[in-house]
Amino acid sequence: MDKSIGLIGTITHDLITFTTGTPLEGLGGILYQAAVLCGLDKTTILYSNLGQDLESEVMGLINNWPALETSALHIVPGTGNRVHLHYPDHGERGEVLEAVVPPLDPKPVLADRSRLDFLITVLNSGFDVDLDAWRSLVQSTEYPVWLDIHSLVLSRNLRSPRTYRPLPEWKDWAADITYLQANSIEIACLLGDPYKPCTEADQDDLGHAAFDIGVEAVFVTSGQKGVRILTPEGSWWIGTVSADKVEDTTGCGDVFCGGTVAKLAEGNDLNTAATFGVKLATAAVEVAGIANTYKLVNSLKNGI
Repeated sequence: MDKSIGLIGTITHDLITFTTGTPLEGLGGILYQAAVLCGLDKTTILYSNLGQDLESEVMGLINNWPALETSALHIVPGTGNRVHLHYPDHGERGEVLEAVVPPLDPKPVLADRSRLDFLITVLNSGFDVDLDAWRSLVQSTEYPVWLDIHSLVLSRNLRSPRTYRPLPEWKDWAADITYLQANSIEIACLLGDPYKPCTEADQDDLGHAAFDIGVEAVFVTSGQKGVRILTPEGSWWIGTVSADKVEDTTGCGDVFCGGTVAKLAEGNDLNTAATFGVKLATAAVEVAGIANTYKLVNSLKNGI
């Protein structure tokens, strides 16, 4: 039986605004990883709760992706996840979560254990899955697990700006996973102080703590600087190349994740896989939106 990549997370409808420039609006969240994996022809099973009001828009998009299996996509009544992201001229983006769907039921993922050879979980709302359900999933797996901590470090409020918060329970989320993804601010949250500048020494401290609980590699995403990879054997940077233009940086970390996992699932080493992921993410800033990301990745799959 051919194996598949499982993908857990939240599908969102994003309104993206800038200090200057035209707002962007469209689908987002876990669909970025799905677009990359399916654009690379990787059979992918999507595990997500989807608000009924977004169903027709989402299905109209992903029905054109033959590599995506949607039998575990659960439609829930009412409003789906709606997010307002604002990018200032300088500093971190702001986020307001206008609506949220219930956390994922782990039963469909557990039922598919024999079908999976990799599991990606992106906590891109922070409400995606409960900790107890997550532990039941991790403890049942015999395949690599990638966790992007993402919005779990944001305050759990709706309809007002979310703020970064310490996450002292992060080891409960990361224990026994294979790969951990976070940016420097998220790492600062895991270390207890969201507003303390996160140095490479701080990242190393986080890495050592993660290795002690079973993590094999930590990927620190750093925007234009690229990605720093931490392993028990050492650390190194994979830098970006300059893009010809920058259309939209939303989802770059998601594209990196999808591209890297696709290559890891093929048996590539960390450096080869992450180098591919960084190149793909760099190319993706030149387009905006999920549909264009899928088209771009599909066009580059044999030539990047």
